[in-house]
Amino acid sequence: MTYSGGCLCGAIRYQLGGEPKVVALCHCNDCRRSAGAPMVTWAMYPESALTVSGGQVKTINSSGSALRSFCPDCGTGLFYRNAAVLPGLVDIQASTLDNPDALPPTIQIQTAERLQWVEHLHEIKAFERYPG
Repeated sequence: MTYSGGCLCGAIRYQLGGEPKVVALCHCNDCRRSAGAPMVTWAMYPESALTVSGGQVKTINSSGSALRSFCPDCGTGLFYRNAAVLPGLVDIQASTLDNPDALPPTIQIQTAERLQWVEHLHEIKAFERYPG
C-alpha cells in the first residue's frame, strides 16, 4: 500500500510505501507543544519507506537526540526521528496524510503526561460544525 501526505500550504509532499510498524497516539509534553494540540498521532515506518517529493523540510533538535521536521513556510509538523531510541525509523504525523482515516491509532503512549480532560472528551457536547 502507498500513502501520500503533505503540509497545510502544499509546499511539502511525501509518500510512504507499505504498512506502518505501529500507529500511536502520543500524549507527551514535547509532542503537545510542538503541534499545539493535546496529542499527536504518529505512524512509524522504516526510514526507507519515506520519500519527500516536494519542498524541503526544516529540522530542529527538539530535545536530546530527538529531531522534528516541519514545513518552513506554514509550520506544519511532519516527521520525528530519534536515532538513539528508534534507529532507522521515522514517525510521520498521521494527520498530515491525504486520508488520515487510513491509519487510525492502535495504541496510546506517554499517557503519564496526558491532559486530564482528554479522558472525558466523549462527555463534552459536540457539534458537526460551529454552533449557531
